[in-house]
Amino acid sequence: MIIDAHAHLWKKQQGIVGGKPVYDIGGGRSDFGGEIRQMMPAYMTDGENTAERLLANMDYAGVSGAVITQEYIDGNQDEYLLSCRSDRIKICALYEEKEMNEAEGFDGIKICAGRLSDKNLLNHIEPFILADEKGKFISIDLADGDEQTKELQQIIDMFPELRIAIGHFGMVTREGWIEQIKLAKNKNVYIESGGITWLFNSEFYPFKGAVEAIKQAAGTVGFDKLMWGSDYPRTMTAITYKMSYDFIVKSNEISESDKALFLGGNAERFYGFKNLTEPARIRNMVED
Repeated sequence: MIIDAHAHLWKKQQGIVGGKPVYDIGGGRSDFGGEIRQMMPAYMTDGENTAERLLANMDYAGVSGAVITQEYIDGNQDEYLLSCRSDRIKICALYEEKEMNEAEGFDGIKICAGRLSDKNLLNHIEPFILADEKGKFISIDLADGDEQTKELQQIIDMFPELRIAIGHFGMVTREGWIEQIKLAKNKNVYIESGGITWLFNSEFYPFKGAVEAIKQAAGTVGFDKLMWGSDYPRTMTAITYKMSYDFIVKSNEISESDKALFLGGNAERFYGFKNLTEPARIRNMVED
């Protein structure tokens, strides 16, 4: 059972970065605050990053479920995501440094902590209160290193039963990343690896540095606190969806039982997936 703990969807990209707009210009490309970037695979020519396309990729790659987080660079996708929710897809409402509604219909709340204009998390307590009261999880991408870890630890102490998933594997290639990993020593705090292939893109597949980092994190908090995430579709500009976890499957440095926890077992428990099945294996045209 494989579950993706960090993916993105949007019907129309209308985000912002550094105070400048981010929007689709065709061919999978976006104007990223004035710079042209390949935001998605080039065959996504209409700029739509839909649930139907993700589910097709999941079926082909053998992924049973996915968690859809959000990002300021894509713009608020709350309305679209409400139409995407299913047994296979969990969705997050986006916190935008303003009063939130009740986040009805959402499974979790996403906080882009590293992009907050006021990075002191104690000044953004509302989404944590809401998630705790409503039984939702928090998906949070922290600023690099330990800039926000002390404040988050204080919040964890305030809400010890609140489920919190820290994204981008603690910004693993940045100095001080292990301080984010240490937060998973708390009972209901987990780490997900969305973006790890982006952060280790310079070494590329089979991402040996990423495997070493996963082992280091496991040595700190245990494999039962780590979850796989793809950061689909942005990482798919360099690799296929299956490649985003295949380097784990083929690694000889991680046991089969730990692979099972990392690739799906932990996420199934943390996010509360029910009734998932494994997609049927379809032989592709290059296989004998």
